[in-house]
Amino acid sequence: MAAGAGPIEDFRLRRLDKPEEFRQVDQVHRLAWGGEEVDPIPPVLQRAVQDNGGLVLGAFADIYLAGFALGFLGFDGEQLYHYLHQLAVRPEYQNHRVGHRLMNYYRDEAVRLGLAEIRWVFDPLQSKNAMLFVRQLGARPDRYHSHYYGQMGDAVNAGLETDRVRAVWPLTNPEVVARLAGAFPSPAEDLQRWSSSSTILETEPGESGIRVPTVVAEPSTEASHIEVPFDLDLVRTHERAALWRWRHAVRDAFRAAYDLGHHVEDFAVIRAEHERRSFYLLRRRPPAPNPTSEPPPPS
Repeated sequence: MAAGAGPIEDFRLRRLDKPEEFRQVDQVHRLAWGGEEVDPIPPVLQRAVQDNGGLVLGAFADIYLAGFALGFLGFDGEQLYHYLHQLAVRPEYQNHRVGHRLMNYYRDEAVRLGLAEIRWVFDPLQSKNAMLFVRQLGARPDRYHSHYYGQMGDAVNAGLETDRVRAVWPLTNPEVVARLAGAFPSPAEDLQRWSSSSTILETEPGESGIRVPTVVAEPSTEASHIEVPFDLDLVRTHERAALWRWRHAVRDAFRAAYDLGHHVEDFAVIRAEHERRSFYLLRRRPPAPNPTSEPPPPS
């Protein structure tokens, strides 16, 4: 743990305000993403965001910035929402639920602003992010973007096309509220949902024993699942040639699912046969009724 770092109960969450605090954001960002190729977020831009409807929030251990969340107002032509642009936590604090606490604080601030929704994008191959965003917070990926940012040179994105899924977080939805209160399906329920759903992406152990994708198929039942690496860093280290295969297989799997009306309803780590595996759990939604269509004639 870094010098000056305090125990988890000492974290204080608040809006950033001082120039030196904004400068710490760049340091945390570089440490979290790795390397000097990380695009900085200028302190002057952070100040502009903070003072004009945006949010730059920090989790502090003493005077040290352990993590931050930065976002701004968004508008899609119909709805006003908050868009989370960056969430980053120093490596030494990444197992202390700092990201979870920052997201809860972000939600409180967005609700205080009168907003009903937060949106952001994340890499669908990063199972730790999916566990936080989808499982614990109750956000739902609803769109898939191929190579969204173009090539990026940081350690997290090096060697991969920057595919992203868009997450939508309805802040007062009863399911979201339940997840934030700690109500989750049990491991037995997760296992049952997984085993009774159709496989969109087949995998098998590679030469190192780490799973690699083999076949992508269309969902054949109402419920389906898409596997992603349990630990992408292990793939990068021990099955590096499989990074490209994972990216394109998951891309094809999400496209196949969305094309047939399947949408993500959860994320779960399944423990089966002494192995931990990560899955998006999906279900087909019935088509929305057409309000302009005529009712059928009486028989």
